[in-house]
Amino acid sequence: MKKHIFTAAMVVVAASLLMTACNKSTSSEVNMRGKEQLSLYLTDGPGFFDNVYIDIRSVKVLVDTSSDTRRHDDDDWDRRGDDDHRKDSSFVWEDLGIAAGVYDILKFRNGADTILANAAITKGSIRLIKIELGTNNSVVKDSVTYPLAVPPNDKGYVLIKLKGNECEEHAPGKKRLWLDFDVSRSIVQDNNRFVLKPVFHFFAVNTSASVAGRVGPKEAYPVLTLFNQTDTAYALPNKEGYFKMRGLKAGTYSLYVNASNGYIDTTISNISVKVTGETSVGIITLRK
Repeated sequence: MKKHIFTAAMVVVAASLLMTACNKSTSSEVNMRGKEQLSLYLTDGPGFFDNVYIDIRSVKVLVDTSSDTRRHDDDDWDRRGDDDHRKDSSFVWEDLGIAAGVYDILKFRNGADTILANAAITKGSIRLIKIELGTNNSVVKDSVTYPLAVPPNDKGYVLIKLKGNECEEHAPGKKRLWLDFDVSRSIVQDNNRFVLKPVFHFFAVNTSASVAGRVGPKEAYPVLTLFNQTDTAYALPNKEGYFKMRGLKAGTYSLYVNASNGYIDTTISNISVKVTGETSVGIITLRK
């Protein structure tokens, strides 16, 4: 008799656990219904600074939920970005809930990056990325810290305009995109002060290429420029001499290495770059 009671009790417990698991699964599916996961990565284009500190307060995306986003191509995107509280039947603003704070952008060069945002957003075409900046921005050059001034009438945010198909879908319902903060174009020296005029580029790994290698000696302080008729990229090698340039279009490039301290500049030509691949230029040894 006790055995039958125990068996019946175990059946009830098992059924209860099964129902709980099903309810959790159903709840998760409901929560993600009409949603997809977006990951934004932050990397940087190099600049001649020890550190570049950028105060990022929030990141939002504007999602077009209509079946044909192309009919919105001629919209006034600056106006939409300026008024992100305006209601529109086709568009949804999503706050990605980033960890607001000061980011040292130069930590993310030569192929390194950080996850800036990872959030569930409404399914659709991402047409705008809005990065809101704070005022606690600065640069360090030759161990001296300088404030980064903002131009008069600055809106306090950057708008990155997309066509809607730039993100890489690396798994079902999961998208990702890389944001490249272009240090050399974003920080302008005006007399004795530095001015912040943020310039962001974007790329996805599955639709772009990269070039990597190693250059030395470090005493040459090499600066690398990869270029062709339509595209230009820059790199500063790390302490071990390694460098990487990403977000490139397919094509044939030349690599110019600008050296100092009596070392001779050099150029490597006819570098074939293919999308989704990494082209290695090997080890470059500079000589006097």
